[in-house]
This record gives sequence, structure tokens and C-alpha cells, in this order.
Amino acid sequence: MSAAERPTLEVGRIIKAHGLKGQVIVDLWTDRSERLASGAQLLSARGALHVRSASAHQDRFLVWFDEINSREDADAWRGTVLSAPKLDASDEDVIWIDELFGASVVDATGVVRGTVVDVEANPASDLLVLDSGALVPLTFVTSVEANTLIEVDVPDGLFE
Repeated sequence: MSAAERPTLEVGRIIKAHGLKGQVIVDLWTDRSERLASGAQLLSARGALHVRSASAHQDRFLVWFDEINSREDADAWRGTVLSAPKLDASDEDVIWIDELFGASVVDATGVVRGTVVDVEANPASDLLVLDSGALVPLTFVTSVEANTLIEVDVPDGLFE
């Protein structure tokens, strides 16, 4: 199933337990912090989790889920990847990160420059990490066909 066909996106991971009452530290991979709003539902391979409360905590989030009620429960959820339904995808300017992995990157002259193996966070612009070792800022992406083809228009010398 391609990224475009998947109804959910991976949005974070439970890092570890915090305290004795079941709170956990969550590394949120999205800029949509409303994913952790009170009452929000997140999905995992272990089942659904409902957010009771969340607050920012040292570049991550301290989250209390209704389904996790003790330190032991919280430890058992460590490392769990959290998913959520895709939000409105009608904005054509939005690039969904999960649609970038595995896509071939082609420059404006038609030369294939590599395949996306990772996306690296960067304050100026997130970077496509190619299997060739090249790094391409997302600001140079001109079009995306989910998990297939990414066209870029880069300045001279970027791939040298």
C-alpha cells in the first residue's frame, strides 16, 4: 500500500515512562501539536490510546493516556510508534513526509540523483537524504509523486 493510500501517518513514539502514575515521554514527529490535545486518539500496533493530557517537556511531550495507569504499564509501552488519521490533504502545497521515502529524485535536466532514504530535520529547511549521500533541501522540491518520483530544481553545484 502506498503512502497516498494509507489512512494514517506515523506521528511519534513513546520514548519512556515518566513518574509513577503512567505518564510517558512522547517524541512528536509532526508540527501538529493538536495530535496531543486532550481527547485526541492515537493508534498503535497495540491498540488505540486516548490523550488525557499533554504538556511540552524538554523538546518532547509529557503525555498521560487514559489506557496507561501505572509505571509498569508505561514501561510496557516504551518504543511504541504512534499513528493518527491524516488531516485534510486538500492543500496542494503540503508535502507529506511519508510520501518521500523510496522516491527517485530527478533534477531539472532529467538526471536521476538518487533515492530518498531519510528526511533530516533542519532549521532552515528539512533535507532529503539520498542513497547517494546527497542532501537536498525541501525548498528545491517542485513536484512529488508519492513514493515514486520527486522533481527538484537545485542551484548549480549542489550535487558536486
